[in-house]
Amino acid sequence: MNTVKNLPFFLLMLIIASVSTFLPAIYALMIEEFHDARSFFYAGLIGLILTSFLGISMATRPHNKSALRQLVALLAGFALLPVMLAVPFHEAVRNTSFSSAYFEMVSAMTTTGATLFEPDRLSGPEHLWRAQVGWLGGLLMWVAASAIMAPLALGGFAISTGGTPGHSVGEGSARSGESDPAARLLRATQELFPIYTGLTVALCIMLLVAGDPPLIAVSHAMSVMSTSGISPIGGVAASPSGMAGEMIVFCFLFFALSRLTFSPDTGQNTGTGLLYDPEFRMGLVIVLIVPTVLFLRHWVAAYEVGDEQNIAAGFRALWGGLFTGLSFLTTTGFVSSDWTSAQGWSGLATPGIILMALAILGGGVATTAGGVKLLRVFALYANGAREIEKLIHPSSVGTSGPVMRRIRWEGAFISWVFFMLFAVTLAVLTMILGLYGLDFEASVTLTVASLANTGPLISVAPAMAIDLIALDPSAKLILCGAMVLGRLELLAIIVMISPESWRG
Repeated sequence: MNTVKNLPFFLLMLIIASVSTFLPAIYALMIEEFHDARSFFYAGLIGLILTSFLGISMATRPHNKSALRQLVALLAGFALLPVMLAVPFHEAVRNTSFSSAYFEMVSAMTTTGATLFEPDRLSGPEHLWRAQVGWLGGLLMWVAASAIMAPLALGGFAISTGGTPGHSVGEGSARSGESDPAARLLRATQELFPIYTGLTVALCIMLLVAGDPPLIAVSHAMSVMSTSGISPIGGVAASPSGMAGEMIVFCFLFFALSRLTFSPDTGQNTGTGLLYDPEFRMGLVIVLIVPTVLFLRHWVAAYEVGDEQNIAAGFRALWGGLFTGLSFLTTTGFVSSDWTSAQGWSGLATPGIILMALAILGGGVATTAGGVKLLRVFALYANGAREIEKLIHPSSVGTSGPVMRRIRWEGAFISWVFFMLFAVTLAVLTMILGLYGLDFEASVTLTVASLANTGPLISVAPAMAIDLIALDPSAKLILCGAMVLGRLELLAIIVMISPESWRG
């Protein structure tokens, strides 16, 4: 364990990526896809040999002694590791460019789930590889949130811990009393990997029982836990498991609303339980309000055409809104099979702006979800509510306790800064994509989908489908950068390039 702990974080990611290629190779061999089997096996074997040599040469020197260096390695994992992951995928597909393969791997690694390929263009092992890369990216975020982001007060942790982004917090975050970053990384992996794997296996078994074939069940289980939205059939709407499968997936999507649903290791647990967690409660409120408003709009439209007696269609429309709303709030992006029927029942066009807003809000801090994060939204809401209260009662004193006071003031300030950075980034990227001849709707959709790590938005939100394959290769690289930026967040990038952070 000491030898593994001392290896560079990025090298450990390379070793895991090399070993992971053997799973699609075995699957390809079982279904007699020999070209795919050779592509994945040889790529994994060569990668494992090279990384083993590097590991042997670097094992005598301790690494991972700085959380900031681990943060830089995390950036390299999302930006450079897909180069290695794209090699077997490019070789297996054969009729695609390496830039497209790289885009696909960045999209999977950042749990964005945007794809350049129609489902029938890829083989089963290639679909499994995409889902597997997305699953590993989700696991990486679970571990990095606990071992890297929380000690540095990044990724939303500055709101609840009171730390300054880029500087180690005093206590209460990821057991920061454990001063060795390498030991913290190892401990986080040992604690979270069994939970993440166990939940994935449990979901997969449930989907198999519900009627999904093995490849679909495994891929969707990995996609739901990683919130990547990757599917070998284009989404859960086409799954043989039907509504039963959607209900199972719906239950597991709640793990992306709050870290407390699976682990209290980041110090946000106040001892009052999950139902009192502000992120989880805000997520529940949003998930209930948005489908209810859509349902009422549906019902009014149905009343206008004399179809208000169709109770079954009404409830299916409500379910379609509930499932799709939670899916996009967690940045998974799966669409319910009843989403289309709900629109037909009410005569309502695709509410793409609502789905984009849900994706921008995002899920919980330290989960696999992307977006702005619910905790920042709650901090701004709490600050606004307190300011309104002071307007009505200027002499009033807040009585919510020190944690809420910190969230209302320091947390709200940091959240506002992040919102402004997010808005400026969105505007700049939209203008850059417009230079490639894309119209405003397409540019905004691509930017939001990339920054919020919600790739399915590209096919669901706009009125006209966006042809990603036709994009210029440089535009694809810009989208790759946006996906990495959305996954790590701009504050983390600023910390990495800040001289004060390294001097501190």
